[in-house]
Amino acid sequence: MSRDEDLERRLVRAMTGAAETFPPHSPDLVRRSVVRGRRMRLVRAAQVAAATAAFAVVAAGGTLLGTDALGGTPGRSTAGGPAHSTVRSPSRAPASISGAEMVRTLKSLLPPGGTVSGASGRGSAEDGPAVWPTAQLTYSTANGSSGIDISVARLDPGTTAGQGGGDGCLPVEVRPYDKCATREFPGGTVLTTTESFTYPGSDTGQKRWYVVLTTPAGAQLTVQEFGGGGEKGSADGAEPLLTIAQLTSIVRSPAWNKAIAALPASRGAASAGTSAAVQRVPGARMTRVLRSHLPRGGTTSDLNASDDLVQLVYDDGRGRNMVQVDAQYGMTELLARDMGCAGVAGACEATTLADGTKVKKVRGRSEKGGPATVWLVDTLRPDGRRVAVREVNSYAESTPVTRPRPALGTDELLAIALDKRFFTG
Repeated sequence: MSRDEDLERRLVRAMTGAAETFPPHSPDLVRRSVVRGRRMRLVRAAQVAAATAAFAVVAAGGTLLGTDALGGTPGRSTAGGPAHSTVRSPSRAPASISGAEMVRTLKSLLPPGGTVSGASGRGSAEDGPAVWPTAQLTYSTANGSSGIDISVARLDPGTTAGQGGGDGCLPVEVRPYDKCATREFPGGTVLTTTESFTYPGSDTGQKRWYVVLTTPAGAQLTVQEFGGGGEKGSADGAEPLLTIAQLTSIVRSPAWNKAIAALPASRGAASAGTSAAVQRVPGARMTRVLRSHLPRGGTTSDLNASDDLVQLVYDDGRGRNMVQVDAQYGMTELLARDMGCAGVAGACEATTLADGTKVKKVRGRSEKGGPATVWLVDTLRPDGRRVAVREVNSYAESTPVTRPRPALGTDELLAIALDKRFFTG
């Protein structure tokens, strides 16, 4: 798994996906990026403090199964990589595995009849932060080539198999062209399979298929395949040589038990003191409040909700429309200078309400460079509570528009943003 995809996994809950290229951006874009980055730092601090999972893995019937007291349930899975610890624990498992062993194991699980080139691996005993066993190679047959790699890692304490959200697959608002499915096995092991693209904001170019297996104890194995060769090594849309079923067989093989046993031990809840004072806006509450404002007669789908953020797709019968709400406490310092219209692209209106709440309404084009129209109402209360409501006249910013204009007017977005129930329940 590439480091870029690992980073995407860790940030996806807080961001709606990173644009491949951006048009000249405005201070509003910078401000929103800072806000989401801050939210993600709070998320990570809370996750580290949440729990410390004991690790045990057994092979049952040729399937990797993790067992611990936590059990584990499926949720939304990877954008491409697990939310791993970034510091090696001083306490290590007694076992170790070398990069050469990782390569040999991966080779042994490939279909017969092909050839392997460009193989390399990394073991568990090498120096450096966050060292996880990996192997990568190019597998070729008469039908072409595929780049294949695998990583074996441990999630941070408190991180579940679905840190990305509800059903094991990333929200359509973030990855509109993914074909994804999730399955939970007895004992709590979760398997997610995804057919995607190297550049997931497009439905063309190099195909990337990946399978992620997560045990209840926090071990996570990810095998991915790039059609036509290594990552970003082809743009012709060639079919990967190995099917999703074959990738699944690789990642579920008990041959990886040694690599799992060699993972560094989990870090404890060292940041408990840091996270104790963090105020969060529960995702379930945000979902209820947002839905109460949507016009009757429409339908909602593709819900993606977490603390401080909720996204869904609303359809009033005239086309799908993505609606997103962000809510945070303590944002005065970060946002006080960015609640005006200076340098903001598109039509912008900034006002201050009688109670001192700052309001900014913006209508403009998608910052991802696509044809979508984005309407935003951002509010900042005098006590630092902030609610921003954003909608797009499509189910995702990077996809073709599905209606002439967004479904809700800016006055309706303002009514949502000013609803006190986001903070009071």
